[in-house]
Amino acid sequence: MSNPTHDPFYSSPFGPFYRRHSPYMVQPEYRIYEMNKRLQARTEESDSLWWDAFATEFFEEDATLTLSFCLEDGPKRYTIGRTLIPRYFSTVFEGGVTELHYILKHSKESFHNSCITLDCDQCTMVTQHGKPMFTKVCTEGRLILEFAFDDLMRIKTWHFTIRQYRELIPRSILAMHAQDPQVLEQLSKNITRMGLTNFTLNYLRLCVILEPMQELMSRHKTYNLSPRDCLKTCLFQKWQRMVAPPAEPARQTTTKRRKRKNSASSANSSVGTTASKKRSPATNFSLSSQVPVSISPTRCVVRQRNPEGLV
Repeated sequence: MSNPTHDPFYSSPFGPFYRRHSPYMVQPEYRIYEMNKRLQARTEESDSLWWDAFATEFFEEDATLTLSFCLEDGPKRYTIGRTLIPRYFSTVFEGGVTELHYILKHSKESFHNSCITLDCDQCTMVTQHGKPMFTKVCTEGRLILEFAFDDLMRIKTWHFTIRQYRELIPRSILAMHAQDPQVLEQLSKNITRMGLTNFTLNYLRLCVILEPMQELMSRHKTYNLSPRDCLKTCLFQKWQRMVAPPAEPARQTTTKRRKRKNSASSANSSVGTTASKKRSPATNFSLSSQVPVSISPTRCVVRQRNPEGLV
């Protein structure tokens, strides 16, 4: 029976050497891993209900998503609420993207009272584009996520700051159209702007108008009011909040401190009282209380004290 080939890099679990375990994935990163799997399970038939379920699974009810990047006309920053997040992810695929996933490297975590913050300075959003030509786009930036500290562990805030992007085209496509200058000129043009398609950028610009109207839409859907009545009600409530006086802080009840009694203080107070009586004698002066009488067997002497206390 021949012995198997010895592998110098293999360490038996029963051997004397320490075997390093494989790195484990922490919980916040695992949620991003689950999100990538859910995005890969998307099909062409995925409708708005599918995207609503996707957002409900990974985002809180009051979650916000923020994108920051710099275009030719200056820096841009877009923030959308929970109701617009499903549509944002769907526009990514409607713009020609066939695959979307996020890669996190060297992320840091910090724990707070009610949330867990994941800060990844080397985040890459990878998108595969099928049209107009097969292209892989790697959008690099910083991703800061805040997760709710509960069993669902959904995202409360999503902030992705884009720094740079790269569009990669396979060499086989370049070799195939090497003799066609028109195709090469088309391939030399970018299909995205800072890694985002024009479809997604137009939706983000539209969200600048849609985000303030979310309150009107929800009120119209809940109370079945006309748009004019919804606007009047929202403006009136906003005016009430502006003119309402600020709430007064609760006053703390002051507790009286008990005075400690001691013999020294009582003695001093009695001495002070006697001295005050000597300085200002009372008007109802009575001889019986102020004149001491001493009696001896032979004579009786009455001594009267003057106000200065001299005999």
